[in-house]
Amino acid sequence: MLPTLRSQLRLRTLPTVRPGRIPRLGFSERTLYSSPLLASPKLPVDEFRPLEDPVKAVNAEAEVETESAERAQARATGQRIFRIGLWTVAVGTVTTWYLSDVEAGIYDRVVMPFLRRFDPETVHRFSIAMAAWGLVPYDKRQRTDDARLRTTLWGRELRNPIGLAAGYDKHAEAVDAMFDLGFGMVEVGSITPEPQEGNPRPRVFRLEDDRSVINRYGLNSDGYAPPSLRINRRYWRQVVENLQKEPVDDYLLMEPMEQRYRSGLEGRFLGVNLGRNTRRRDTGAADYLVGLRAFGDRADYAVINVSCPNTPDKGSQQRDGKLVGMLKEIVAYRDQIEDFKPRLVVKISPDLTPQELRTVAEAALEANMDGIIVSNTTTQRPATLQSDPAVVTQTGGLSGPPLRDLALSALREVYKVTQGRIPIIGCGGISSGADAILFARAGANAVQIYTAMVYGGPAVPRRIKDEVLELLGDQKWTDIIGKDDS
Repeated sequence: MLPTLRSQLRLRTLPTVRPGRIPRLGFSERTLYSSPLLASPKLPVDEFRPLEDPVKAVNAEAEVETESAERAQARATGQRIFRIGLWTVAVGTVTTWYLSDVEAGIYDRVVMPFLRRFDPETVHRFSIAMAAWGLVPYDKRQRTDDARLRTTLWGRELRNPIGLAAGYDKHAEAVDAMFDLGFGMVEVGSITPEPQEGNPRPRVFRLEDDRSVINRYGLNSDGYAPPSLRINRRYWRQVVENLQKEPVDDYLLMEPMEQRYRSGLEGRFLGVNLGRNTRRRDTGAADYLVGLRAFGDRADYAVINVSCPNTPDKGSQQRDGKLVGMLKEIVAYRDQIEDFKPRLVVKISPDLTPQELRTVAEAALEANMDGIIVSNTTTQRPATLQSDPAVVTQTGGLSGPPLRDLALSALREVYKVTQGRIPIIGCGGISSGADAILFARAGANAVQIYTAMVYGGPAVPRRIKDEVLELLGDQKWTDIIGKDDS
């Protein structure tokens, strides 16, 4: 059998391979394909895989590792950005919440001292611009003003007796921001019929050691047109907001038109301080009548300013014997206004003699005026002033704590005449709750501040209200009005 197998395979010699020819192996194809190794493979064909190139395999593995590293890095970067964003939002929210509160200590300790390094008038304009854009803090507790602070003026409730005096928001640019500080009333102006530049700069001076200010603005004004437009727009915006809060019928029938707050805010008063153009020779009522025509139905009260010390006439209207006639003319014109008739208040100087003060008070009563503001700034320079004499001797009206006793004395003289028949608004040197209490006991139904904010910042109204409440104890504001005279 062995020779037969050898003869079949014939493996001794290999055939020579010629180009173009397939070598014959010396056994038949049938024999080759009948081999048990090829006829029945023990593994499925699809499990056989060609061998990969080792270099390509290494490169592929490196690419996978690189891609994984990039993904991990991207994931880490994304998480880092998310954490930074989250912290930014958190810090921004807390910071915004903190800075939006008038009681934030940063204003009194940092912001106000920093701003006082710059020119006073520049800072004044800057603060008005910020307020006009709503970039100022607000009193977060104003909606819960204590009931003990409530008082009544002209038959309507005033939620608190602390007001902003004229001189800060001269052109009615920041009314809402001032109400947000917690004031019960905001007075804009003085405003004159036609635009006027006022006195040349510099015209405002700080008395740092006395926390006071001397100003000689000279009734700088944009005229009636711009502030009238702003007040009118604000009024209708408030009307729309009120209509959105309650049904139209309820709003329209809620109260008579004459009882509706022109500020658009319940328990708040908006006042407009009216002045005369300084270049006019006419010292009569003409400019004030134009002011009533422009603002009369958009203000809760209008102030007839006859006491500015920085105009050519130096407030001579208080002394020339014509005050009664002029006030009567203004009252008669006001009474002709349809729809809403603003209350009329005359603002007087603290520099009048006791007899002149009594005469002005009698004139206000005789003319049926609705109130008196006591007082404007003073041209006097108390001996107690501690600031640089070069600043103290500047021409202009002095405001701040040194004015307090002078204004308080004038108020007492006026109250001796009025005896509560018409309201008195105290103004001049008020910078604390104790000062406000003194004015109330002397006969003031409400008080106004301004210079105190130059040094104390936006928290002053809130601080004064808190101090008043502490001093009142179980009493109400209305319980102490005029008590010094009783």
